[in-house]
Amino acid sequence: MIEETVRTWVAGWALSRRTPAPVEKPWGLYVEVPDNPAEAGRHVLPEAEESLVRAAAAAVREPRTWLKAPAEPETVEPWISDGWVVAWEHTGHLMATDLLATNPVAPEGYTVTVETSGAVTFLRVLDAGGEQAAKGQMAAVGDAVIVDRVVTEEAHRRRGLGGFVMRALADRAVESGAVLGVLGATDAGRALYETLGWKKHSTIAECIYQPLEA
Repeated sequence: MIEETVRTWVAGWALSRRTPAPVEKPWGLYVEVPDNPAEAGRHVLPEAEESLVRAAAAAVREPRTWLKAPAEPETVEPWISDGWVVAWEHTGHLMATDLLATNPVAPEGYTVTVETSGAVTFLRVLDAGGEQAAKGQMAAVGDAVIVDRVVTEEAHRRRGLGGFVMRALADRAVESGAVLGVLGATDAGRALYETLGWKKHSTIAECIYQPLEA
């Protein structure tokens, strides 16, 4: 179950971010991330086995390459080689939910715009002046959608906009025939998503290759 969910998440993330498609590797999937100063690419392991983590880590030569695996970071740390560090502050949560339509209504004073480009749907919440107050997007992969980049602007927080974006995206997904939602969450995001019925399936350990220069 976790392996399939991870693969769905990676496929949808690549669509959402418009990166090259994931490439199969002996240990899992690799996604190139062009034009990103913080990340050259990411290896994502559907299974957190020691041999797979070691093989993936040993294959990397390019700094700013990330490795992600469905495990606690404490489990993965002894398996990574020199030059790798655990990105503790980026530890994530793989979450999923059975999608339900709830017909959400935007909070008073806000309007909604929705655009779809290929497999990706972009939703924006605008304030009375037409400025962006919140946003989110999702990519369709089979009968699943991967929710991504849900953000509420600082001046508009604590008004229910994050929850509204999530419910509005879910309604759109259900309309298109999707039945499953998947996402990778931060600690703060997890707290919100759990109130909306999303369930954590695994911790996502995150490591980055940043060898010391000679």
